[in-house]
Amino acid sequence: MIFFLQNLVNALQWGSFYALIALGYSMVYGILMLFNFAHGDIFMVGAYIGFGVATGLLALVSTGMITAPNWMILVLTILFSMILTSFVGMIVERVGYRPLRDAPRASAAITGLMIGIILETGNLILLGARRVSFPALIQTETYNLGGVYITNKKIMIVVVSLALMLALHQFVQRTKWGMAMRAMAYDYTVVPLMGVSINTIARLTFAIGSALAAAAGILFGVAYPVLDPYMGIVFGWKAFVAAILGGRGSVLGATLAGFLLGFIEIFVAMIFPSTLRDLIAYSIILLILVFRPHGFFGEPYSARLRL
Repeated sequence: MIFFLQNLVNALQWGSFYALIALGYSMVYGILMLFNFAHGDIFMVGAYIGFGVATGLLALVSTGMITAPNWMILVLTILFSMILTSFVGMIVERVGYRPLRDAPRASAAITGLMIGIILETGNLILLGARRVSFPALIQTETYNLGGVYITNKKIMIVVVSLALMLALHQFVQRTKWGMAMRAMAYDYTVVPLMGVSINTIARLTFAIGSALAAAAGILFGVAYPVLDPYMGIVFGWKAFVAAILGGRGSVLGATLAGFLLGFIEIFVAMIFPSTLRDLIAYSIILLILVFRPHGFFGEPYSARLRL
């Protein structure tokens, strides 16, 4: 039981990354009916922006220009990085996707892949191929709870992730902008007739999704402080699978599917050789989709609404 609980804690942390990234995929697909295949690389960009912000703030502290504890630097790093990365997402939407809004979906998908390559190559040109170490903003403290070892970083990652997911849910359900997003996800053609700008909702959707991806990147850097220019590829594709499993445009579905994918990967590796982890994990997901082809909270009519 202790071994099980220990891996459950690890799965919660791992699933938090998938869930935060999957929310961006799910929102863009739910509202604009396109797959932003550059989203995984936006996660990478957010992590590197967080690295730059944290390094800059620590430099200001070391020179005495500002005084702030490390936990405050972490909070400021998350906030500033989410804001800056949201602008990256809006630029991607404006330059890459808006001109192709009425084009075939395959064209938009190829554009997303190309944008991802541009972001990766831009990172390589600016910083080189060398991996960078994310600054140690908080010291690791380990707590022994009945034989289960939990670190303060794991608690922080899960709590912050759940808080961001809850904030997104409240925004979508209780604000006028959220109402407009839900309406556009339901009927893409009628909402503009009611005075809602498609361009504004598209920018907002990309901004929110990119900000959540940035938060995931920083939390990943806190847990595993080695950043790589290609780190977004694997995380992006796996989070994309979680978004599909959760159902089109469902915040709750993307969250649950992200955590489920984290659980499956951790527990499969616990029982079977790690080389079989992806094979078994995605076989399980494929089996779920056979019986739930629209995902956990997807609706059958939505897939036919605008195709």
